Amino acid sequence: MNSKASAELILHNGRITTLDPEHPEATNLAVKDGRIVGVDDAEEYERGLNIKVIDLKGRRVIPGLNDSHLHVIRGGLNYNMELRWDGVPSLADALHMLKQQAQRTPPGQWVRVVGGWSEFQFAERRMPTLDEINDAAPDTPVFILHLYCRAMLNKAALRACGYTKDTPNPPGGEIQRDSKGRPTGLLIARPNATILYATLAKGPKLPPEHQLNSTRHFMGELNRLGLTSIIDAGGGFQNYPEDYAIIEELHKRGEMTLRIAYNLFTQKPKQEKEDFARWIKMTGPGKGDEFFRCNGAGEMLVFSAADFEDFLEPRPDLPASLEGELKEVVALLAANKWPFRLHATYDESISRFLNVFEEVNGDVPFKGLNWFFDHCETISDRNLDRVKALGGGIAIQHRMAYQGEYFMDRYGMKAAERTPPVRKMLELGIPVGAGTDATRVASYNPWVSLYWLVTGRTVGGVSMYPDHNCLNREEALRLYTQGSSWLSSESGKKGAIVSGQLADFVALTDDYFSVPEETIKGIESVLTVVGGKIVHATEEFSSHAPPPIPVLPEWSPVKVFGGYGAPLDARKAAQAGVPLAHAHSADCHRHGCAHAAHQLLAGIKAAHNRCAGFFGTGCDCFAF
Repeated sequence: MNSKASAELILHNGRITTLDPEHPEATNLAVKDGRIVGVDDAEEYERGLNIKVIDLKGRRVIPGLNDSHLHVIRGGLNYNMELRWDGVPSLADALHMLKQQAQRTPPGQWVRVVGGWSEFQFAERRMPTLDEINDAAPDTPVFILHLYCRAMLNKAALRACGYTKDTPNPPGGEIQRDSKGRPTGLLIARPNATILYATLAKGPKLPPEHQLNSTRHFMGELNRLGLTSIIDAGGGFQNYPEDYAIIEELHKRGEMTLRIAYNLFTQKPKQEKEDFARWIKMTGPGKGDEFFRCNGAGEMLVFSAADFEDFLEPRPDLPASLEGELKEVVALLAANKWPFRLHATYDESISRFLNVFEEVNGDVPFKGLNWFFDHCETISDRNLDRVKALGGGIAIQHRMAYQGEYFMDRYGMKAAERTPPVRKMLELGIPVGAGTDATRVASYNPWVSLYWLVTGRTVGGVSMYPDHNCLNREEALRLYTQGSSWLSSESGKKGAIVSGQLADFVALTDDYFSVPEETIKGIESVLTVVGGKIVHATEEFSSHAPPPIPVLPEWSPVKVFGGYGAPLDARKAAQAGVPLAHAHSADCHRHGCAHAAHQLLAGIKAAHNRCAGFFGTGCDCFAF
């Protein structure tokens, strides 16, 4: 028997993908003290009373997923207040959910749908109208964010925000008005998303005890989808240390079920250097532990470098002050050995950023810094070479799965073929990690992102990329595990099922490596283990599930609808007093479904006309 490495948890009879090139497949593994102590040697451990043994029953097991760009700290504070349209298949369903939630929401509170969805995911292939939103919720304020390009407010929300015909357009946005100058309820992010951030910030916040509960539920939702680690990219209106108090408290209590490495995002235009100088005295890269630790600076380093992505609008021109302001901050970070990340959508912006980085690197070498760009949808081969020369990495996200149709309308199908050029990045040996950029510009569901990496398709089914810019399933999984670990300076500590690494792994509902491509989007976890502790369990593993926690407040949308895809069952909805949505069919006339069927056909035809060159001579429909 293996007495030197006695185990606390043994899992056997599985199909385990280790991502260890020397031992790529296994059937069992052993865990002790939060780490993997053995792979394919379960028979060597004694089966005493203190050892938990789980039969995987042939399930596919993979290393825990690691999203390298998810705004989890901000998202957790608000999760229980938000109605999620992510993954909802039709606009009729989405509006039905809105109506029911408006009836449940008490006076003084809002109904928020805060991103993560695309009009192209709906069967109707269209946005909701303001009339539909007002009909669904005539009295309760409603704020609906669509990506970072626009927001829709009902009349009650306009009143709550104080927006009238006398309200001027703010510097960072446009309030659409009718012929009499009255706000219609549509807010447009032109030239940037400031109006969207500022309007959302006007809504009520949860009290601290509910924010603690909300963050725990958001972590549990991510565990349900197989995530065990996150790199938090900061965010606007996310101040350090004030807005980190909730996650700090959960960490102190031992109630975190996700590992979080966080980057600090500057909050004060023209005072960015002062922000980072203050934070350098308060914390530093690696400060914390394996569950909660500082990862460095970004994704916003200076406001003048914000090349805001909204493919419904032209590329923004960044100000002449960019270089000087960015150099000051990057020089400060490099001198203090702070890794950094920088939001970078357009190649034109990236060229200017790299000019600064190369200049600073000449004085303060970046070697060993693990700096990286985020996004890089239109980066050129020349700039990829420059990133490689500076030792940088790239964090990519599935934003194009939600905005690809808009990009193609503006820039053409040829330009979309390498947005981003993932294959070229890997060929050059640049470290690449995968993620989502959730919760606003895309959904937090990692399986939609993996589907996008493998198929090159949007959530609307449009094929964007040629085969050579798509990845095979193992390559995509490596980006979501080992690739992301480089971006948090944790290579070799997690990302594989190997003796000595952290015991973070997931058993799946479906075999990722063999199911049809369209099924990838629907994969979930049946068993999620973080640090050797079971944090999510369902189906045949339900007896191992941690105790449920209540949802607060009582009126929370999460209590009735859940998260991605509104997964809660009919029984839970009935218990909460919410009538079931009807089953949709082509001859259904409730909630506009006959019109929706007509819109679906019209949308398919319109999309085919716009992107006909992509579909060849085969089927004219989208793959839903």
